[in-house]
Amino acid sequence: MDRELNDADSAERWHNLYIEIRNQSHECSYRVAKYPENRNLNRYRDVSPYDHSRVKLKNSENDYINASLIVMDEAQRSYILTQGPLRNTCGHFWLMIWEQGTKAVIMLNRIMEKGSEEVSNNCSGELHPAKAEKCAQYWPSSQECEMSFQDTNFTVKLISEDVKSYYTIRVLELQNMATGESREIYHFHYTTWPDFGVPESPASFLNFLFKVRESGSLETEYGPSVVHCSAGIGRSGTFSLVDTCLVLMEKRKDPSTVDIQKILLDMRRYRMGLIQTPDQLRFSYMAVKEGSQYITEDRSVQVSVQQQWQELSKEDGEPEPESPQLPPPCPVSRTNGSQEAPSGPAGRPEEWPTGKDAPQPGSARSLRQRHREERRAGTTERVQQIKQRLSDTEQRRKRPRRSDPWVCPY
Repeated sequence: MDRELNDADSAERWHNLYIEIRNQSHECSYRVAKYPENRNLNRYRDVSPYDHSRVKLKNSENDYINASLIVMDEAQRSYILTQGPLRNTCGHFWLMIWEQGTKAVIMLNRIMEKGSEEVSNNCSGELHPAKAEKCAQYWPSSQECEMSFQDTNFTVKLISEDVKSYYTIRVLELQNMATGESREIYHFHYTTWPDFGVPESPASFLNFLFKVRESGSLETEYGPSVVHCSAGIGRSGTFSLVDTCLVLMEKRKDPSTVDIQKILLDMRRYRMGLIQTPDQLRFSYMAVKEGSQYITEDRSVQVSVQQQWQELSKEDGEPEPESPQLPPPCPVSRTNGSQEAPSGPAGRPEEWPTGKDAPQPGSARSLRQRHREERRAGTTERVQQIKQRLSDTEQRRKRPRRSDPWVCPY
């Protein structure tokens, strides 16, 4: 693996390797995702679950959700890779978690992230990066403590929250209102992973990955862990690939026998487009390489390595604010004081090319179309979202930073 990594770096082959993997990937049908009744249940029209591996909801009139079950038999790992929930699919998301017996949700994106367009946020006309909603808020904040989802009859309560510099670990209580039964769910939230980008270093990512592992929620005694970002293919694919490779290296006792490219191609049989960019591919190789050095050491050395990862990642530093501090926005006229949750992605084109003309997930054309989708969303709506986030951020800035994990007082 060292030679493969060095050769690719020296010859600048990452782009070619990424194209090679994309061309070798097996394409399966995804007809159900394109049914008219499911159109507003997909965040992006070029990212659909395959029919053979899609997760089916059991106690729902419509069994569709944009989620794929990935089963890696030798590693004894199962993951559900899914899109960031839409406002109209949050209830479906929790229903899936309940039915699948999931113990942990791994979230690799922020709710609002930098988009591809600049907008004017003040009366002077000064331009600032636009923010786009990449995921609905599907869990309660420390201010509200509890959320209810009437469409699927679930309630989610925030039990505790431990905020680090680049990730947050929450404990949630998921209650089925129909039966009264409750379950504890871990919510591991990586808060600084940029869309289409990679973390600052493998050390910070591996520190986060091993926090998830230490919870035991990835083990076979629980249902598959739910991993999501915005589309459920780039960052989610990176997390699942690195974890699977490290498990196999540990089982086989010989890291050289693990073929990262083959494993990625196997995973792509379950969900399209896993790993979206050459940078994400290179980062995956780097993380597997560094992680393999950890798992081949004895326990005393492993403890020392984990301490080094924690120090390098600076997890005890101040967390980044959810939104940047922007100048006051121009006044926006509103028809009423409430905001209706959209039924699906706004501003999407009515038809999307299919067959050979369809853009491949992760391709330059696909990314351009993704960006055009975001630009079509109304500027007024985005400014309103930014204003709401600014208000929340200002409240958080005024609160003293907690050194101990927050615990719900109710």
